[in-house]
Parts: sequence; structure tokens; C-alpha cells
Amino acid sequence: MFRVGIGSDQHRYQAGSGIILGGVNIPAEYAVIAHSDGDVLLHAVTDALLGAVSGGDIGELFADTQEENRGRDSRDFVAAACKLAGEKGYEVVNIDSVIQAERPKLSMYKQEIVNSIATMLGVAREAVSVKAKTAEGMDALGRCEGIRADVVVLLRRRDQNV
Repeated sequence: MFRVGIGSDQHRYQAGSGIILGGVNIPAEYAVIAHSDGDVLLHAVTDALLGAVSGGDIGELFADTQEENRGRDSRDFVAAACKLAGEKGYEVVNIDSVIQAERPKLSMYKQEIVNSIATMLGVAREAVSVKAKTAEGMDALGRCEGIRADVVVLLRRRDQNV
């Protein structure tokens, strides 16, 4: 049996010294405005995993009103979602993601992000896709006001021989 989940997240930029995407530190002259570390990609991965197993959403498990989540490493969110999926008998087959931002340019970081996510999820690198797109100058993302990530994940029951 297979399950599909979709996740999405976005954050505005502010002055700062870098962002985190997929658990990878990326130098920049800005940072994201967020309660946790603001890793939009891992937030979307978390929601995709939770959605696939009907496990709620990231805000239900890690509310931004809780002080213990201030500055929290988003890898914790992914670990909790993976644990829940595992407890329900599911494992990750593959993950596909799109990061939308005018900046930073991500081509030199994509393989490091893929490796980071593959390690977190316990899958081969070939099971993780990370794409980077721009908004071609349209809307708030196109004006370099923030960053967005969308993720789709496919899970399968561990007891299925497919």
C-alpha cells in the first residue's frame, strides 16, 4: 500500500547572515523570519510526511507559540515525522521538492541538500530530488522578499514487496 503526502512552506527574508535549506547552511546577506531555524524545505518535508500518514501538520506538533521550538533545528521535525510514519508501518520511497526563490542561487548547494535529506530519511540519494526555480520577478518571491518550498513524498508499507 502506498501513501502520498504534500507539504509546503514559505518565509519572508530579513537582514541576516544566511539561511538553512535541507539542513545545509547557505551564506547570504539575509535570513528568514521564523520561530524555528526557518528551514522551509525541511518544514515542507515534515508536512508531506505527516500528510501521507494523516498525522496532522507541523504546527500541531511543533507550535510556534511554544518557547522550546524557538530557534529549533528543523531536522528534529523531520525525525519526529519519520518516527510517526515508521510507527504506522511506512517507509519513504522517494521525495520530490521544488524550492522557489530569486536568491540565493542554489545550483552549487543542491547535491549537498540532496545528501542531507537522504541521510535524514534513510534513503538513497537517488530517491531525493531537489529543484530550484525562480518566480521570474513576479509576486513577493520574485521581488526577493522570501523563499518557498513544495514537497511531495511517496511512502509504502514496510510489509509490501513491491
